[in-house]
Amino acid sequence: MDIFLQQIINGLVLGSIYALVALGYTMVYGILGLINFAHGDIVMVGALVALTVIHTLFGGSVPVAVILTGATVAAMLVCMVLGFTIERVAYRPLRRAPRLAPLITAIGVSILIQYTAALVWSKQYISLPAIVRTTQFTIGGASFTDLQLFIFVLACAVMAALLWFIKNTRVGKAMRATEQNPDVAGLMGIDVNRIISITFLIGSGLGAIAGVMVVLYYGLGHYYMGFILGLKAFTAAVLGGIGKVNGAMLGGVLLGLIESLASGYIGDLTGGILGSNYRDVFAFLVLVVVLVFRPSGLIGEPASERA
Repeated sequence: MDIFLQQIINGLVLGSIYALVALGYTMVYGILGLINFAHGDIVMVGALVALTVIHTLFGGSVPVAVILTGATVAAMLVCMVLGFTIERVAYRPLRRAPRLAPLITAIGVSILIQYTAALVWSKQYISLPAIVRTTQFTIGGASFTDLQLFIFVLACAVMAALLWFIKNTRVGKAMRATEQNPDVAGLMGIDVNRIISITFLIGSGLGAIAGVMVVLYYGLGHYYMGFILGLKAFTAAVLGGIGKVNGAMLGGVLLGLIESLASGYIGDLTGGILGSNYRDVFAFLVLVVVLVFRPSGLIGEPASERA
């Protein structure tokens, strides 16, 4: 029971990070029908920008809370500008093109961001300074730190704020109208281009927050970290129902739990042969199973062509 509870705690923390990243995928797909494969690399840029700010400010008289806040704000600003630029330069000219063209473009943008980051930050791993001192708590035989609790609570708060924003604000309602039918939304006076740009800004900002969480949780950053993280978040979005905001949240948490439980229990059953080193296999096995048996996801609806 202790092991089970420990894996649940680990899975919830990991799943909350996946959910934040998956929101960027699902928001863009819901409005444009585009799988933005560059989103994982936007998360990577946010993580590396945050690390740069932390390294710059750490060691002086600046309080830790101010350093982390400044790092998060800087990461969000850079990622939002990057996401906005990608939409304007790479995706908007291809909006009426065949679906394969923007998909290939997204892959190309992803590779471009990766190797640009390698030039800026090098290909070496960047470690997080000893800026956070964690306190460990025990409940029911399982342990967790105040950092894990902070990451989980912050992720839940951000997701709740996003749901409120989409449901109750004028921009959120315009986003939902654009998702239903962008042409009709335009005829009703909605600036579709502006709404799409705002969607990229919000998704990129959420990705930056997730990148900071990853850095704090694992203590490392790398120019290639966005690739696997992005694929897992895409898996989470598909699992919950891509295009659905609540589906991305559900899929992220479930994927984190599946990874954590599978790597823990299957690792024990196989004598450590299949353990945490193979947790990525479990994530993509879930993707295959979902695509075979329920391609629309757990709470998604069967896809239909827009009028």
